Amino acid sequence: MIFEVWAPDATTVEVDVQGSRRPMSPGAGGWWSAEVEGAGHGTRYAFMVDGDGPYPDPRSRRQPEGVFGPSAVYDHARFTWSDHDWKGRDLRGSVVYELHVGTFTQEGTFHAAIEKLDHLVELCVDLVEIMPVAPVPGGRNWGYDGVDLYAVNETYGGPDGLKSFVDACHRAGLGVILDVVHNHLGPSGNFLRPFGPYFAGFPGSYWGEAVNLDGPGSDEVRRYFIGNALQWLRDYHVDGLRLDAVHALHDARATHLLAELAAEVDALACAVGRPLTLIAESDLNDPRMVQPPEAGGLGMNAQWDDDVHHALHCAVSGESHGYYKDFAALPALAKVLTGGVLHDGTYSSFRGRSHGRSYAGVPGHRLVACLQNHDQIGNRPRGDRLPVPALKLGAGLLLTSPFTPMLFMGEEWGARSPFLFFSDHVEPRLREREAERREREFDGFGYVWDAPDPSDEETFLRSKLDWTELKEEAHWSLLCWYRDLVALRKALPELSDPRLDRVRVEVDPDGKWLVMWRGELAVSVNFAEETVSVPVAAGAVLLASDDPVRAGEDGRLRLPGQSLTISRPDTI
Repeated sequence: MIFEVWAPDATTVEVDVQGSRRPMSPGAGGWWSAEVEGAGHGTRYAFMVDGDGPYPDPRSRRQPEGVFGPSAVYDHARFTWSDHDWKGRDLRGSVVYELHVGTFTQEGTFHAAIEKLDHLVELCVDLVEIMPVAPVPGGRNWGYDGVDLYAVNETYGGPDGLKSFVDACHRAGLGVILDVVHNHLGPSGNFLRPFGPYFAGFPGSYWGEAVNLDGPGSDEVRRYFIGNALQWLRDYHVDGLRLDAVHALHDARATHLLAELAAEVDALACAVGRPLTLIAESDLNDPRMVQPPEAGGLGMNAQWDDDVHHALHCAVSGESHGYYKDFAALPALAKVLTGGVLHDGTYSSFRGRSHGRSYAGVPGHRLVACLQNHDQIGNRPRGDRLPVPALKLGAGLLLTSPFTPMLFMGEEWGARSPFLFFSDHVEPRLREREAERREREFDGFGYVWDAPDPSDEETFLRSKLDWTELKEEAHWSLLCWYRDLVALRKALPELSDPRLDRVRVEVDPDGKWLVMWRGELAVSVNFAEETVSVPVAAGAVLLASDDPVRAGEDGRLRLPGQSLTISRPDTI
């Protein structure tokens, strides 16, 4: 077989195949190649660059010995797929479920996660979003310290394990979204620098150095990341990608990397005959992120919407510290439910400046909203989740909103296990200072930082879901509430209608109640402890309620403290 690697500035490059070195020949565009007879699937290899190394292949498909070991040849054609009839899953009208493979089950593997797919089918979610699976240092990590971006973490089951998971999801009728990190690489095991100008030379985010998307040599760097994205969609049959922190992608070119990626993915979708989705994580509040390139946008199908989360969180928890300050009052929730964002050019006290633009005309399905996710739980010092009463109210609003709702693993039954930040760095300097680094990252967020040590294995073990909780009445009852809400969303077209201009909200900040109208449907929420009377419709018919509610003939509902009801006029 032929080994190839891009190393434009190298004088000599060698490939080390199972302990035997062979010189490589330079070719066009900085690419080097060498043919090695007898090499094939499973063959271990690495590269020497100007005598330094050995280094793993930057495009390694498999790292069987971890990020510091040699690469292994991986033949995609050897896996037998059974999803030939799979037609894909469109994001529009879907419910997303986010999970971390290592903590979703006690075993922490793709195989074990497959055993839980029936639970997700019964919950009636449509797309499973898995946190990053690229190799990481050590045996446990959130995944955002990933390197060897073309490979799959062996701890979870390696490339065949991921394919088996995707195949099983498709058999169960579930699409798969993969979280990928292209704005930086982990601080440990990152061997791209010896090969070429992969980095820009300045910080891109708190997590690492910016990648080189617009400087000298960046043509091939861009192809590295675009090729990585296409690999997951093509070779692993993944249905979509969640692109981590795209606001940290520094690209001054006329055509932004995201727009270029969107065009490539559209072309691939035509070739494979199924929808392929790109979801951006962005804190810019810029609607151009989800507008098509021909309209001056970047072409993402959707983006995460933190403003919806913040407003929901404040309403159900009462918290108002740090970035929650501007979202503390109920009118903020009313604004995000009807406009998608709170900061649409308004002043952001957390940033100390005005922020964002209006999302007028953007359909709600392009905004992925949540009550909880890995960041909003795991970035709290104790990784604590919302209590059951808050989940009932928050889920009721989220799952009846015009946005694409996303749930976080265990949320649907009120899991008691925290989701803490954990890592397993090999180098002592990184391992010993991880807790300090983490505390510095959240300086000014309003937390008293009393987090457990991220490097302690117990921190990881505590974050695993306890599926036996489902045997307890309180957890089972909440799961039934979530199931009912998802089923109602799918049964009533008004609830999946993405047109924000069709959403009406009436709010009483003093009485702490809110009514959101989706067509003729009224979603009534009482955030206060006391019973309140809210306007709906005369003789309203109750479709769902998390607490006994009395419907009045006077067009008002008597809502007990901390309760939510979905109703409609009896003439419908």
